[in-house]
Amino acid sequence: MSAWALTTAGFAAVGVALVLLNYYGKRPGARVPSFGALCGFLMRDPWGRVGVLLAWWWLGWHFLARS
Repeated sequence: MSAWALTTAGFAAVGVALVLLNYYGKRPGARVPSFGALCGFLMRDPWGRVGVLLAWWWLGWHFLARS
């Protein structure tokens, strides 16, 4: 298996895990927050906003700039 295929499979696995966690977090009585609730919690603090901005920048750089 090449390094590219392994990296792609890893990102796909992380994406599937995030989708499943978000689904689990939207169920009634779930102890896991949904992705929206997590982002809302992070965006309350200015340093959290910087972290979210850097995370989006990193994702955009790796998936859009190299296409």
